[in-house]
Amino acid sequence: MSENYTATVTRLTELAAQGRFGRLRRGLEKEGLRVDGAGRIAATPHPYALGSKLTHPHITTDYSEALLEYITPVYCRPGDAVDFLADLHRFSYRHLGEELIWPASMPARLDGNDSVIIADYGSSNVGTMKHVYRKGLDVRYGRIMQAIAGIHYNVSLPDELWTLLRERDGAHDVDLDDYRSSRYFGLIRNFRRHSWLLLYLFGASPALDRSFLPDGNIPDKLHAHGRDTLVSPYATSLRMSDLGYQNKVQAQLKICFNSLANYVGTLRHAIQTPWPAYEALGVRSGSDWQQLNANILQIENEYYSDIRPKRVTRHDETPSQALEARGVEYIEVRCLDLDPFLPLGIDEARLRFIDAFLVWCLLAESPWIPDEECDRLDDNRRLVVERGRDPELRLVQNGAQRSVADWGGEIFAEISQAAELLDALEEGTPHADAVASLAPWLEDPSLTPSGRLLARLESTGEEFIEAILALAGGHAERFRREPIGPARAANFEQLVGTSHQQQRDIEDADALHFDAFLDDYFASAREPRVAMASQGGR
Repeated sequence: MSENYTATVTRLTELAAQGRFGRLRRGLEKEGLRVDGAGRIAATPHPYALGSKLTHPHITTDYSEALLEYITPVYCRPGDAVDFLADLHRFSYRHLGEELIWPASMPARLDGNDSVIIADYGSSNVGTMKHVYRKGLDVRYGRIMQAIAGIHYNVSLPDELWTLLRERDGAHDVDLDDYRSSRYFGLIRNFRRHSWLLLYLFGASPALDRSFLPDGNIPDKLHAHGRDTLVSPYATSLRMSDLGYQNKVQAQLKICFNSLANYVGTLRHAIQTPWPAYEALGVRSGSDWQQLNANILQIENEYYSDIRPKRVTRHDETPSQALEARGVEYIEVRCLDLDPFLPLGIDEARLRFIDAFLVWCLLAESPWIPDEECDRLDDNRRLVVERGRDPELRLVQNGAQRSVADWGGEIFAEISQAAELLDALEEGTPHADAVASLAPWLEDPSLTPSGRLLARLESTGEEFIEAILALAGGHAERFRREPIGPARAANFEQLVGTSHQQQRDIEDADALHFDAFLDDYFASAREPRVAMASQGGR
């Protein structure tokens, strides 16, 4: 354990106890497929009674009409975000009829590519762009991959903390926005080196329905379980494996998160550089748009990563332009599976653990990633995704082989110090309790969500669809039974009407033809914004 890390945490804990800085700020984005009573992906439109998926601030869709996405406000207490997310589910179940929200990351039963219906966001230019972008994902990767669901966790550190850290680092002459961005990228580099631990702890997708592989091409790592289920015996997260979100073209981007300039420059290159295979697919078929363009990325959101630096955008900015102009504001953790045993797929204790993990990533030493390491960056992650619960598995740390339990225990010891720091801001010890509650999972993989799900399938003989459908029914019964506070229920009802009116207003205000709108968008996206002073290249 680094003496510098320990000293920094000790000093910050003292300052936290004195009230020198406040809590982290957090928000959740949670996806979930709508399914029918037989566990098939829903073919119905997004319910009108849930509001406009184009403009509603909290209830929208991700890729398809059936893939609900819930977005909470930003809160200083993770329990508040969890409570708001639960209320979104309670409200939805008032309007879903017999449909259920699928609580697993790997999809419900599908009937080929076309059973995943692309979301329609209306006739406005911005709505059409969202739809065409999703059509582009279809022609490039197919729709089935887009039926996978997960949880994104958005976290920002308190503003006062950056000032204290800059003083401790003796970086008084560095612009605070530059300093904050640089330190966020240090956090991200450590996250990328150690995200295998989150995949081991929270991976919850070791099984899938055969309909996910309609071509019948079954990889060797998958074994038959019953008639319709395929399992990978030691896998933690098939969602994060090469069966899930993947893009071999993007692998050439070599984004290792050494600096903001490298990150923004690489993304800008990708959205401006044509790719022959995508050109061959065609951007348009007559007047019908097939994809937004034929470049490596249609837009920046197409870049897949387990973590992203983020900044709230203004109306005339792309995500990269916002980062370039004003620096990193928060980070988005994107590697979390839905735990089907939990009604929301996540709970407060796990968020508390992730908070402590992120603070450890921030405060621990985080050197730049050399080019030769960049190619190997995901090796440990891939091993844990495919074989994380295998007792024979060994990861590589600085050329030495380590077991998950051994290396994970070492990390837990350091995370425990970060938990104590965060608990100096709380009543009681919720972060330390969260770390302690998960520690036994390192030695006993059967306690992990992936271990529990596989054990259920093996002990009951259930098919994947049967097991998840039973869990979905139990969660739905609970949400239908539980009330929503009157004030929040009234707010949700008001947002339905307001969001539909906002969509109509946007559609009525459009003056440009879609072709001209798209030309203007990409012309603006190519323009660099004022770069931050101290962000060098890789």
